[in-house]
Amino acid sequence: MNNYESLRNNKDFRNVYDKGKSFANRYLVMFYLKNNMEISRVGFSVTKKLGNAVVRNKVKRRMKESYRINSNKFRNGYDIVFLSRVKAKDANFKEIESAILHIGKLAKLIKKGE
Repeated sequence: MNNYESLRNNKDFRNVYDKGKSFANRYLVMFYLKNNMEISRVGFSVTKKLGNAVVRNKVKRRMKESYRINSNKFRNGYDIVFLSRVKAKDANFKEIESAILHIGKLAKLIKKGE
């Protein structure tokens, strides 16, 4: 069962960008904000600097799947936005997954013992 939903509208993304905190590594930037709900809401954003639609969609699919597999390790109750960096287009799935977990640990959003 999912313990997260998707952020869909621009207002929610803007709110996280403007009021939230951020952490970054080589491939990704993560913005997060406490949302006072029992579930987390997650959004994924890919810049057009990455390349054409095929490349951007490939990176976004890798980001989504990496989060889905590891979503049980993240704390609930946050709005999270993952933003790709240009170097992400050359990263394989394992590197993206590692980047998501690394940023989660930096932000202390990974549950203890995970």
